[in-house]
Amino acid sequence: MTGLTITEKILAAHAEGGSARAGGIATIRPDVVLLNDVSGPLAFEQFEAMGAARPFDPARIVLVADHFAPAPNVAAAGAIRMTREFAARHGIAHYYEPGSGGIEHTLLAELGMVGHGGIVFGADSHTCTAGAFNALGIGFGSTDLAAALATGRLWLRVPDSIRVALTGAPGPYVTGKDVILEVIRRIGSDGAADASLEFGGPGVASLPVDARMAVANMAVEAGADTCVFEGDALSAARAAETGAPAAPPVAADPDAAYRARIAIDLGALEPIVARPPSPAAGVPVGALRGQRVDQVYIGNCANGTITDLRQAAEMLRGRRVAPGVRLVVVPATQRIWRQALAEGLLDALAAAGAAVSTPTCGACFGGHMGILAAGETAIATTNRNYRGRMGDPDSQVFLANAWVAAAAAVAGEIVPPGSLPVPAEAA
Repeated sequence: MTGLTITEKILAAHAEGGSARAGGIATIRPDVVLLNDVSGPLAFEQFEAMGAARPFDPARIVLVADHFAPAPNVAAAGAIRMTREFAARHGIAHYYEPGSGGIEHTLLAELGMVGHGGIVFGADSHTCTAGAFNALGIGFGSTDLAAALATGRLWLRVPDSIRVALTGAPGPYVTGKDVILEVIRRIGSDGAADASLEFGGPGVASLPVDARMAVANMAVEAGADTCVFEGDALSAARAAETGAPAAPPVAADPDAAYRARIAIDLGALEPIVARPPSPAAGVPVGALRGQRVDQVYIGNCANGTITDLRQAAEMLRGRRVAPGVRLVVVPATQRIWRQALAEGLLDALAAAGAAVSTPTCGACFGGHMGILAAGETAIATTNRNYRGRMGDPDSQVFLANAWVAAAAAVAGEIVPPGSLPVPAEAA
């Protein structure tokens, strides 16, 4: 019998019976169950309908108001109240709203609740962001998560794995966003269906953990069930910084079986922009030079990190947002917002003409805080760009990293970041 992948090892460590092989069925006990103000109320209703008296372990449940927060309408306010009241009724201490929390996937890691070898079950498709930390994040529907709330376990099919071997180091203006857009460009939006994407190789060391989050976050856009990075000194340091449980990194066996293998030389990549209506429609940024934009959006659950804000601020210092362009910047958590304030990043962004928001998922999914009108075009660091994703069905969204997005805000059109003239104050 062949050795185990990282995914199989992590699942086996949480499986009833202690075994998990690709293609098989396993009942898994997660470390954390995560719900938000959209998926939560649906799960709470099913939780009550099944007659559950109390959650399996309140200390391992995290509830976050982030999608419709701050509430843009009465219905949203009601959903957040349901979430807040469920937390209070069942003694769930990990309940967060914008002023205390942020966007759930970034916040979860910041709270020290995800680290080497961990498993998160979340009622949100981008729960796979946990893969950046040598952990598994798996998305489920609200009814499934109601059962997890009540019992602390769920069954699943153990996914196959696809190995993505990284070599080299990224060049100027290349980030984790470009790595995952390259993967999706190669294999398509369903190329990792029923699989886990496993990122490894010597190139991993050249990607900071924030960059790994950008990669892991969009694994689902390739159809993957989940994803995971090899653990190393950087992920161990992040775990220690956040107070995550100390654990050795989980590595694949040398003879682990993979459905497919992909090789990416990070040094050969250049900034990539995904054209609408698919994250799979990636092209080099230069191919879209001159594409006009009405709005630039920098933020989301994996690209509102302090690293993204530093990149955007560096691009905007001494420059101004182009006339007729709206720039919306959304730090992913309150802690990141405050760190950006302390570093002077928010001032640099505001001085350039950006509107800086409280942490929220609002515009990313077309809910509020920056949605698009008919005929408008945006470039965004978000994760989806299908028709109508950020607003009117006749709007369009291009996906890119923070360097590229910020450069577009200055130029009023998509341009290679390195092509902007040197600011007068820096000349």
